Amino acid sequence: MDKSFVYYPKGTCSVRMDFLLDDSNVIKDMKVQGGCNGNLKGIRSLIIGMKAQDVIEKLDGIKCGFKNTSCPDQMAKALREFLSSEKTPS
Repeated sequence: MDKSFVYYPKGTCSVRMDFLLDDSNVIKDMKVQGGCNGNLKGIRSLIIGMKAQDVIEKLDGIKCGFKNTSCPDQMAKALREFLSSEKTPS
């Protein structure tokens, strides 16, 4: 069964990220509101079909200009939080 979640990034121009993952935590879809439209469409195209953990490893720590974070970095944070919450028993 597919899993979806919403993340509200902090410190970026984007304001909302919507993720859809399959049972194996492979990204099936991802949409971003706000931010640099063309760049985020490109990132979306690249990460669809990738395992969430692989995306985290590639995007974690990327900075945007003078900021301490970026939209890609916030995607990594969102996915890390989601994967951690799945491991935590309810």
